[in-house]
Amino acid sequence: MSRPNVPLISVCIPSYNNERFIDAAIRSVLGQTLDDFELIVVDDRSSDGTQAKARAYSDARIRIIENDRNLGHEGNWNKALGEARGRFVKILPGDDILYPRCLERQTAAFGDRSAGDVALVSCARDIIDERGRKMMRRAFPGKEGSVPGPVAVRRSVRAGTNLIGEPGAVLMRADLIARTGLFNAANLYVIDLDYWVRLLLHGRLAVISEPLCGFRVSRAAASTRIRTSQSRDFRDFLRRLGEDPRFGLTAGDLRRGRIRASVNAWMRRLIYRMSFSRSSDQRSAGARLQ
Repeated sequence: MSRPNVPLISVCIPSYNNERFIDAAIRSVLGQTLDDFELIVVDDRSSDGTQAKARAYSDARIRIIENDRNLGHEGNWNKALGEARGRFVKILPGDDILYPRCLERQTAAFGDRSAGDVALVSCARDIIDERGRKMMRRAFPGKEGSVPGPVAVRRSVRAGTNLIGEPGAVLMRADLIARTGLFNAANLYVIDLDYWVRLLLHGRLAVISEPLCGFRVSRAAASTRIRTSQSRDFRDFLRRLGEDPRFGLTAGDLRRGRIRASVNAWMRRLIYRMSFSRSSDQRSAGARLQ
């Protein structure tokens, strides 16, 4: 028996102390050109005003869920997955944003939904700072189209980074979630990539070259995490993939990935440090002018 009023897309916002940015995240979903969606905010016992800001919206498509206890990063993302009812699912962290055509374009990229050969869709994304200013752009390399799952996984491994995208950049098929399982935070920095590669065991990756979302970095969210765990988590992740014959990775693939992961972590630290320094300088200049 079919379920009534099943939305096409479930956009899930797992939030925790996102008071500064949750308004922008919610508004970016409500402003989509495709409106057949539900928006689920799963708040992980925030100690700031995150939940109050989310409850200020009266849109019938919004559901607000407050956890009975703090579940942590992994638990809250999995709680959000379990609440989704749509045919497609997007996880949008509470400090990120979607651009207006994101859901429309990503849904269309699945093509003939009865064929079911595309497991997930990835778009280009802007890396933005605390004020929403664009710092750089990231995208899966190559032309727009689709690539086999194993090819997409191997390219990310050899690049030493998540080429597929942060959660806001990805739309996935709900029917594959049960086959893929839950998010695994054994290596927290690659919790999203770990899930994408498991999804790609079931189909192709569709790539959109247009930037359709913004991934926010901030002092609280980025600096300590990147400095202490980024390269280590990726190397541990590679070790796990190398032990799984389903991915068909070679020793050369893994060796290249380990080297690139170390280089990438150093470059990100430099870029983010420069951005934070610029933001501090601009705040200081503004204060002097007041």
